[in-house]
Amino acid sequence: MCGIVGYAGSRQAGPILLDGLARLEYRGYDSAGVAVLSPGGGLCVKKTKGRLSALNELTDSGRALDGVIGVGHTRWATHGEPNDVNSHPHVGENGRIAVVHNGIIENYAEIKKFLRQKGLTFQSDTDTEVVAQLLEYYLSGGEDLISAVYKVLHRIEGAYALGILCADTPDSFVAARKDAPLIIGYGGNCNFIASDVTAIIKYTHEVSYMDDGEVAVVTKDSVEVYDALRRRVEKPRHTVDWDVSDAEKGGYEHFMFKEIMEQPEALRATIYPRVKDGRVVFEELKIGEEYIRKLKKIYIAACGSSYHVGMIGKYNLERLTRIPTETVLASELRYSDPLIDKDTLVIVISQSGETLDSMAALREAKSRGARILSIVNVVGSSIARESDDVVYTHAGPEIAVATTKAYSTQLAVLNMLGVYFAGLLGKMEPEQYDEIVAELRLLPEKAARVLADTERIKYLASRCFNHESVFYIGRNLDYALGLEGSLKLKEISYIHSEAYAAGELKHGTISLIEPGTLVVALCTYLPLFDKAMSNVVEVISRGASVVALTAEGRAGELSGTVEPENILTVPETHPVLEPSLGIIPLQLFAYYIALQRGCDIDKPRNLAKSVTVE
Repeated sequence: MCGIVGYAGSRQAGPILLDGLARLEYRGYDSAGVAVLSPGGGLCVKKTKGRLSALNELTDSGRALDGVIGVGHTRWATHGEPNDVNSHPHVGENGRIAVVHNGIIENYAEIKKFLRQKGLTFQSDTDTEVVAQLLEYYLSGGEDLISAVYKVLHRIEGAYALGILCADTPDSFVAARKDAPLIIGYGGNCNFIASDVTAIIKYTHEVSYMDDGEVAVVTKDSVEVYDALRRRVEKPRHTVDWDVSDAEKGGYEHFMFKEIMEQPEALRATIYPRVKDGRVVFEELKIGEEYIRKLKKIYIAACGSSYHVGMIGKYNLERLTRIPTETVLASELRYSDPLIDKDTLVIVISQSGETLDSMAALREAKSRGARILSIVNVVGSSIARESDDVVYTHAGPEIAVATTKAYSTQLAVLNMLGVYFAGLLGKMEPEQYDEIVAELRLLPEKAARVLADTERIKYLASRCFNHESVFYIGRNLDYALGLEGSLKLKEISYIHSEAYAAGELKHGTISLIEPGTLVVALCTYLPLFDKAMSNVVEVISRGASVVALTAEGRAGELSGTVEPENILTVPETHPVLEPSLGIIPLQLFAYYIALQRGCDIDKPRNLAKSVTVE
């Protein structure tokens, strides 16, 4: 959840570290800090709770820090409240070691007790400080730095991405990784580490992805990587194919709004290369017809918005392929003793490709013999590397914490997989296949049509932003769509919001509807339009204020029940694809409500872009 950046080069490290941390703000944090190896020897550490602006003020944007090697960190509090002392970097008792850390040290209490018995004094309430103190303990016993690092890594349990400075080695810093993302960046006369390529894209496009158990020694001229057995590893290098401008606002007030507006192009980049001669193709997949025919079940494992993609995917995969499909929260899969075996395909969906819950689900499924197909946005990410097959979305960098274009491209890929599998199995009539493929190619254009008129949604938001509880209702695909619409609203506006299957209203939920309650009724799944209308009538009769979303051709039928100015529409498409259009007004509705409420839209409280702790 936190952000790490490290630099070794010839330029002053402080400003580069602060710039990198600024580009990691989207990951979420409540404190920040930097440590630099001083030219005269020793460590200079500056850290503070609050926003990065406080650290900039404390360090004159890094210019007050002498030295050309350093590490920086943005922290979400897990162990210990957010304050100056608990902020990273953490320093050993003798001041020789400074450590930044993402992840959780699960056995920190045991190590802390051991070190206290040895006479060491702890300053913070964090799990991370034990790494710094244990390193100094081993160094004091005569170990060299790398030997001490390996001893620590063998002692600690849990997940970590570490950046380590040592006053005894003034020309380098050390990085280590297990179950938390960490990349190496190669620049001219300088080298980097970072949690995310966003932090260093301004300086380099050439990166490597550290694997679990690896340790890297970074200087301005070289990066040496070793595996868990201290054997030298030659890391493959990858070129990042997007530019720093892709990770900037480009004149928009918020990243979230920019990314909503980028959805037509993201859909085009994701769909068009995979539609050739009227057929959906996945040239990157090794899965063939013989394997698909033997499948007994498909599992979709994901978290958050990606889980909502999977909910839509369940409906569509079963509808198109007739293969039983189950969507499970990745955080629950490995604890549920799932019925997974070699005849099960597990589809793991993750924007970052580093989400720890999803990674754990992947490994659990793999241990039971399942084949893993992942859908991710980040090339070379951990989930991508550990999967049997990977399909990359082409959303480009997504900076806002609340996902928009990554969700849309994931959904497009999952729907295309359904069409692809159904085509291999002969489960679709040629006319239906051709219709869906044609509509897939039209999705970017139709998404652009929705985005061409945002004023109506902005007006509705101005009338609805003062509600403190909102209910989304829908049936079938609309129910799954409502889950994401509701999440968007709650995570950036802080309004209590829930999504319910409309058919369940009378089984308890309708007791919460009272005069003035805001209900967002989703009526885009046209096969069940009449049923959805009945549920709209139900909530209106209890006094609810209704905002409705439907396909353009059905607005007239709704207008007799819902105020015309409260009706939003999207272009008609094939029913399985309607959520790809329906989500856009819901994203905008959430955005404009949060804007009216004065919320920090790109960095909502308590949330992080990539959840790398359990």
